[in-house]
Amino acid sequence: MRAITKGTEPPSLTAHRHTVHSDYHNYQGKDELRHALVTEQRGLCCYCMGRIHNGPATMKIEHWRCQSRYPAERLNYRNMLGACTGGQGQPPNLQHCDTRKEERDLQWNPADPDHHIETRVRYEVDGSIRSADAAFDAELDEVLNLNIPLLKNNRRGVLDAVLAWWKHETEVRRGAVPRARFEQERHRQIDGTGRLEPFCQIAVWWLDQRLARMPA
Repeated sequence: MRAITKGTEPPSLTAHRHTVHSDYHNYQGKDELRHALVTEQRGLCCYCMGRIHNGPATMKIEHWRCQSRYPAERLNYRNMLGACTGGQGQPPNLQHCDTRKEERDLQWNPADPDHHIETRVRYEVDGSIRSADAAFDAELDEVLNLNIPLLKNNRRGVLDAVLAWWKHETEVRRGAVPRARFEQERHRQIDGTGRLEPFCQIAVWWLDQRLARMPA
């Protein structure tokens, strides 16, 4: 997971919330809402970090606090995230993200800056996502199902790529890669404001681990 910085909510949502009998289900501006979510998440699913596109068939509008048990949060933009379709229509063991989560709670929200989501997860060499927090670690598996083979393989591919980059840099220099080069690569992974590469946070996490062990 990567931290999501929430932007300004769509004007249509603001206007709708101030109308009589407003509800999420009678909100007609969902195209605008999807666009806002995809843009601020830079084209990545809020949970697995796979690619999402603006469209009712290619992404889902996720309510971090579900609508059924948290009715006051139904039109709260801060409670809304953009999620992938998560294996919708597949058997339950292959579903993930919002499709798997349904109405269950999660302990941490990637869009809440107070939750510091990037500090709560780590990635292992086989592509697994894990947490030192036992409750959240269980949620990654049981609520979001983020360790199915498809997602592990995708994350492992990104990890293998950054390891190959490191090996190449070491061979070119015939020695240690300087801190500045690690910082440049980290910046390249997340530079700009446009779409990010799917699962790029795994590379950023690995680079951060290396930087934390190097002199400033």
